[in-house]
Amino acid sequence: MRKSAYIPVLLLLVGGAVHAQAYKWVDEDGIVHYSDRPQEGAELIQLPSDDRSRSTAPRPAPTRAAGAAAEDEGEQTTGYESLSVATPGSEETLWNLEGSLDVTLNLRPGLRPGHRVRVYFDGQPRMVTGTSFQIEDVYRGTHNIQAEVLDQTGRLMIRSETNRFYVQQTSVQNPARPPRPRPR
Repeated sequence: MRKSAYIPVLLLLVGGAVHAQAYKWVDEDGIVHYSDRPQEGAELIQLPSDDRSRSTAPRPAPTRAAGAAAEDEGEQTTGYESLSVATPGSEETLWNLEGSLDVTLNLRPGLRPGHRVRVYFDGQPRMVTGTSFQIEDVYRGTHNIQAEVLDQTGRLMIRSETNRFYVQQTSVQNPARPPRPRPR
């Protein structure tokens, strides 16, 4: 393709920022031409307007788990900047919990009146009160925790990433500290 064939397309793109319409026609040699000026036998092409000239601040998107879809196509901003599970930390190993796990969530801004927190512990949903709470019957093994905030109608406002953590229990085979080397 000749370089001169790119020039009309380039002009079309540059001119599209100013003009929202263009003209297209094919000459007797079968070459397609574009212009911002009408030509005999030209077809009017309506171009989408370019809104880049307006200054709009981007709004922050709610944090969601990987693969989670927005509930509404035209979803409005949630009003929450971030939600994360502060404790237990991601990939943290906890020792000797005795079945009781302390959980702390970081939510900015704080929980609004009428909004509720739902936590998924090992995939099982449970409603909790506030952003600091305990989960009972947490024993040895690998666990996952995720939190979300729901409004008064039950609509999802924001969701945290999932934290995977580990619970270990001290035993003869699994001491809390590595054994000390014996003197030789």
